[in-house]
Amino acid sequence: MADQTLELTVEHADPERLDRWLTAHVKALSRNRIQKLIDWEYVHLNGQCCTNKKATVQVGDRIQLTIPEPKPLELTPEAIPLEILYEDQHLIIINKPAGLVVHPAPGNMNGTLVNAVLAHCGDQLLGIGGVQRPGIVHRLDKDTTGAIVVAKTDLAHSDLQAQMKAKTARREYLGVVYGAPKTETGTIDAPLGRHPADRKKNAVVPLEKGRHAVTHWQVEERLGNFSLLRFRLETGRTHQIRVHSAHGGHPIVGDLTYGPKRDMGVNLPGQALHAQRLELRHPASGEPVVAIAPLPDHFTKLLAVLRSRT
Repeated sequence: MADQTLELTVEHADPERLDRWLTAHVKALSRNRIQKLIDWEYVHLNGQCCTNKKATVQVGDRIQLTIPEPKPLELTPEAIPLEILYEDQHLIIINKPAGLVVHPAPGNMNGTLVNAVLAHCGDQLLGIGGVQRPGIVHRLDKDTTGAIVVAKTDLAHSDLQAQMKAKTARREYLGVVYGAPKTETGTIDAPLGRHPADRKKNAVVPLEKGRHAVTHWQVEERLGNFSLLRFRLETGRTHQIRVHSAHGGHPIVGDLTYGPKRDMGVNLPGQALHAQRLELRHPASGEPVVAIAPLPDHFTKLLAVLRSRT
């Protein structure tokens, strides 16, 4: 498979950022992928190489986008046990345990969910969605547990990504937080971006410096000075629930990055946050698919300890 080059012309548009325009007109590629192609000099604007993703495009501009030939996959399949919630020839939904990184990254190329799924699915995943993230549609933090879907075909990958973007795929999380919210339900609408002082963290920032982020929550159970909340994501930013919860004054228990360090009487591997429910439309049949991920042992033990104290 050779490099693919697309010749595009801006015909109807108000002045708009280059990466946003391309994302809207090249449906097969995510915005993150397009931004990387811009950085890697695969985009020409009016005949000139353009590496500025914020460059403004206007009516009449000519854009040449080259999609490079996929490189051979160099990841190693690893026989890591998987708890499978749903699987067919198009997709697989897994109950991810704490401590399992979703995809390889520099310094962490092995022992990931991708390595495990490659061993389970074989060559079927090769080239689906990228070299280092084959089949990955969305992600969960290393120590966040629960349901995550992996696409097995290009069609499924594109369709599921579109569902995530259109917010028709619903993701619900359970989390134990410090404190007791004053209301039973609420919404946190606060843009997220890099923390100004710590590049390894995210934070609520002004909109011009971050990305729109909305988290809905409701109280499932009050546990004295703690609460079990159900979260529903309207957007999917990195660490979104964790940052929004801390910003609202109720950080996730066990989250040492955004919350306090306290001995809860339970050996928690990380934040008590679990992707419990994933609902989507099957990319081939159009039928609804609902996956419910059972709580991990450390989460149920934490709830039992807190209930015993109330």
